Amino acid sequence: MNKNFIGYFLLLFQPLFMASNLIVARGGVDDVPPISLSFWRWFIFFIILFVLNYKYLVDNFQTIKKESKRSFFLGLMGCGVCGIFPYMAGSSTTIVNMGILYTSSPIFIILISYFLFKDKINIFQFIGLLFCLVGVFAVILKGDINLLLELKFASGDFWMLGAALGWAIYTVMLFQWNSELKFFPRLTIISFFGFLSILPFYFIEHFYFEKTLFNEEFYYWILFAAISPGIIAFSLYTLTIKYLGPSTTGFTLYLYTIYGAFYGIIFFSEILENYHLIGTIFVFFGIYLVRRKSKNEIKA
Repeated sequence: MNKNFIGYFLLLFQPLFMASNLIVARGGVDDVPPISLSFWRWFIFFIILFVLNYKYLVDNFQTIKKESKRSFFLGLMGCGVCGIFPYMAGSSTTIVNMGILYTSSPIFIILISYFLFKDKINIFQFIGLLFCLVGVFAVILKGDINLLLELKFASGDFWMLGAALGWAIYTVMLFQWNSELKFFPRLTIISFFGFLSILPFYFIEHFYFEKTLFNEEFYYWILFAAISPGIIAFSLYTLTIKYLGPSTTGFTLYLYTIYGAFYGIIFFSEILENYHLIGTIFVFFGIYLVRRKSKNEIKA
């Protein structure tokens, strides 16, 4: 079978699973407290990967020990912040909003790279940042400037922006910190530190705010969250990078938003408003500009 066909099939197919995390964020929090949902999701995720990578992990224990501090930080960002925040968002905003706002993460990546690692921002990226900013505000304000004047915002939108920032930090540092470990064993260790970083907050939630009921709904949501937007999504994402490279694979973020909107409409009877379309256009066009290279970069 043609390599490009497989690659582009994966490009279209993978976001179906990645965006299913928005279903968990919107529907799962009705049955399982958000921090508990995140903790148990990453715990199951870790157990599955640990079983599959046990021998490699034992053989490379010294490398794991050497990289443990970095792995903990990546787990805190990638599993802790990006795990808890979307589930906190799900109780007070829509899937459509969450999907659009999450696509702002490439903008945070550009800014973090600029401020921490002095990466240059070209004119296209600067204009793209402005377009994305307008798009994000269009969604948060629901197209109504009075919400800004009255300071009335949905808390879930800000939780989702926090998740986008967390994913950006995770992505930048994952790239900056090279590892001697293979991808899935490294992901196993990151998920281990991820659920550990969530553990204290899970105890606080369970004993002081909302207890977790270990019923049928709990097991359904935890297994779904660990497998569909977890094991399957990460595996397909890795395969897509193998066939198409990281640059083209980055376009899964666009489809993530579109599939997320469909999930919201189909499963939760959400309605696409004009401000969603306006925000999406601005964000997508902004990301397109951010990904462009200036003439000087192309010549180099």
